[in-house]
Amino acid sequence: MFSGHEPAGFLPLALLDTLVAALMAQGYECQGPAVENGAIVMRELAETDVLPRGLQAEQAPGHYRLTQDPLNRYFAWANGPQAIKPQVFAPKESMWRVERDEAGALQFAAVLPEMPKQAIIGVRACDLAALALQDAHFLRDGRRDAHYAQRREQLFLVAVQCAVPASTCFCASTGDGPTPTTGYDISLAELAEGFVVVASSGKGEAVLSALNLLPATSQQIDAAQQQGQAAAASQTRSLPSRNLLEALMSQLEHPRWDEVAARCLACGNCTAVCPTCFCHAEGDEPSLDGHSSEHGRIWDSCFSESHGHLHGFNVRPDIRSRYRQWLIHKLATWHEQYGRSGCIGCGRCIAWCPVGIDLTEEVSALTASEAQL
Repeated sequence: MFSGHEPAGFLPLALLDTLVAALMAQGYECQGPAVENGAIVMRELAETDVLPRGLQAEQAPGHYRLTQDPLNRYFAWANGPQAIKPQVFAPKESMWRVERDEAGALQFAAVLPEMPKQAIIGVRACDLAALALQDAHFLRDGRRDAHYAQRREQLFLVAVQCAVPASTCFCASTGDGPTPTTGYDISLAELAEGFVVVASSGKGEAVLSALNLLPATSQQIDAAQQQGQAAAASQTRSLPSRNLLEALMSQLEHPRWDEVAARCLACGNCTAVCPTCFCHAEGDEPSLDGHSSEHGRIWDSCFSESHGHLHGFNVRPDIRSRYRQWLIHKLATWHEQYGRSGCIGCGRCIAWCPVGIDLTEEVSALTASEAQL
C-alpha cells in the first residue's frame, strides 16, 4: 500500500459516508465498528453515517478500556476482541441435517449458510494476515470447507492503516502490520483532512470509480507512509523471531510451563479472541419427535479438558500441557503446516486474558536460555 505504484485517491473526511453508501448501492450489507459493552465490535450498519468517531482503545495485559481520541479520528483504535473470523468461521452452525421420509428411510442433506454480499469496514492488517491463515486451513486442496467458502466468497474488505497501535500490539515483529499490504479490496489511511485510498481488486476499483475521487497528492501519500512507519516504530512488544520452531521445541520441559500454568485459568479467552484459532467440536441435536437431527459444529478451545480426550484417556490432562500445546502449536509447529507462525501480533490474547498473561513475555522467558547458548 502507498508504494507509489498503485493509483491512490483521496477521500475527504466529511465524505466517508459516501463510501458506505457506494457499497450499499452495489448490494453489500455493511458491517463496521460499533461500541457494545464497553468494547469496539463489528456490527451491521443501518445508516451510512453511524461510524463512531473520537475513540481509542487503551489496552494492557488483562485490560481493555475505551478512551477519547484527542484528534477525533474514526479509526484511532487498534482493535477490539472481534476480528474477521466470526464472519467466515461461524461460532455455531449446522453442517448437515437428517430426516426420515414417509417410508421411514433416512435422508441426509447439507445445510449451507445463506450469505449476503458483505462489506467489513475497518479491517486491520493483522486481521488480513489472520484471514489468509484461515483460508490456508479451510480452503486447502482436497479439504475445502463449503460453509467457510460460501461466506468467504461474499466478503468485501475495507482495510484501515493502524496509526495508533495499542501497547499490546506487536504486528511489526511478525511482519503483519500496521499498514495493510495485501488481501484487501480497498485500503484507507486516515490523515487529518481525509483518507488516502487504494484499491487492490476489481471489486474495489468498481466501488472507487463510483466515488469519482481526486488523486492523492504526493504529500498525502508520503504522510500515509510516514504514519505507518511511525506506528511500527512505536510498538514496544515483539517476538524474538518469526520462526520459533527450533527454539520452542527444544524447551518442552522448561520450568516456565509450570509457572504460567499456575496463573492460567484455562478459560479459553485467548483462543476465543485469537483470529487464527480454528478448533471446533461437533455434535448432534435430535428433534424431540425423533424424526430429524442436525449435525453442527461450535467453536472449541485446546484449553478445554474435553478437547484432549481420546478413547480412554486425556492427552492433555492439566493446564500445563494445554498451555504448552497452544503456544507450541501457534508459534512453532504451524511452520510445518502453513509455512509461518500462527501469531499475527494483534495482542488480543494479552489484553483479553483475565489474569494478564503476556505471550511475548512467556516466549522471551522460554527462549532466554536458548539465546545464551
